[in-house]
Amino acid sequence: MLAPDLVDNLRGRKPMLWLNPGSRSRDDPFSPELVDTAEHRLLRAGPLLARVLPELAGSDGLIESPLIDAQALRDALGGQSRWLLKADNRLPVAGSVKARGGFHEVLEFAEQVALRHGWDGDDFAALAEPCWRECFATYQLVVGSTGNLGISIGLLSRALGFRAQVHMSDDAKQWKKRLLREQGVCVIEHAGDYAKAVAAGRAVAEADPQAHFVDDERSLSLFAGYAVAGRRMAAQLKEQGISVSASNPLLVYLPCGVGGAPGGITYGLKQMFGGHVHCFFAEPVESPSVLVQLASGLLNPVSVHDVGLSNRTLADGLAVGQASMLASACMQDRLAGVFTVPDASLSYYLELAWEKLGERVEPSATAAFAGPGWISGSQAGAQWCARHQIDPSRATHVLWCTGGSLVPDSEFQQWLS
Repeated sequence: MLAPDLVDNLRGRKPMLWLNPGSRSRDDPFSPELVDTAEHRLLRAGPLLARVLPELAGSDGLIESPLIDAQALRDALGGQSRWLLKADNRLPVAGSVKARGGFHEVLEFAEQVALRHGWDGDDFAALAEPCWRECFATYQLVVGSTGNLGISIGLLSRALGFRAQVHMSDDAKQWKKRLLREQGVCVIEHAGDYAKAVAAGRAVAEADPQAHFVDDERSLSLFAGYAVAGRRMAAQLKEQGISVSASNPLLVYLPCGVGGAPGGITYGLKQMFGGHVHCFFAEPVESPSVLVQLASGLLNPVSVHDVGLSNRTLADGLAVGQASMLASACMQDRLAGVFTVPDASLSYYLELAWEKLGERVEPSATAAFAGPGWISGSQAGAQWCARHQIDPSRATHVLWCTGGSLVPDSEFQQWLS
């Protein structure tokens, strides 16, 4: 049950910081061993990805992004301590945070199909051969998406020879639909929001024995793939000589839609750093689905529509009315909190990312930029820091940038202007 004052703030579309009480009401629906399996699968599949994706030719097939200095952005926003940008907008091929989880699930499905058809499970690169493409062509991957997960699933599915069908709301970005169709992906549009697109995709897959539905709300495979990012960032921090400890904590700010990608990343980071890392989700004021769900408890699903919000936002990748119950359950005592961001701030942050860092990002990718300000400059943030004995001026602040490199020039210039 949501507190009346919280409901009033949500309905007033007031940017706010909600602090998670960290109480646990149910067991995790996810096993930590699945992250090990996902990390191993992505490494084994590297040679296959390098063969089927021109962008990875001559590489080891690693799908990863740089961790870059963001002090210029910090100075522009009046922050303190060290700021870094995890530039998932630069991820090869798919160009967004959805790449790791999406690619992992496609690869896991390809592995399962190939094993059923006689593959010995040894050489992943062999699955690029014509005989396997012919086999994969009899199968289909189906997904409901606001855009970026559809791109991740669609592009790799087609590269391996699978058929792919992406269900999207009719107000999702047209350039994303066009990009998918140009790669041979079947895009089906639906009136209504993301939830209706997901339901339609699920129904199609359930009726086709040769189809596999990629469920952004419930998939353990997606969640495991996303969690690998936390481990990889731990290695990047070490390479840069950045230690994480009680006296030098890591604060990470992640844009959040349905919750799977930021939830998986948080899970992976918690595996690596335990109580020395503190993760906050960033959600639009019209679409705070994880905030509403966690604040309501996990007894029943709760939608932003239930508190009178529209789920209409410039941040199309975050326009999700109902959070993943899988992600919400895993975040019960792992997530530090959620802050909300108005659309006007997203436009401002997008311009700053371009001017100060030269980073081409989507509006939804900039939602994280408000995080350090909430922790260092708000009463709620000060109370949280005092409770956890954290000095934000000694912390490393990581802004997770979730997508943008595939955005057409015309679209990006329109955002800037």
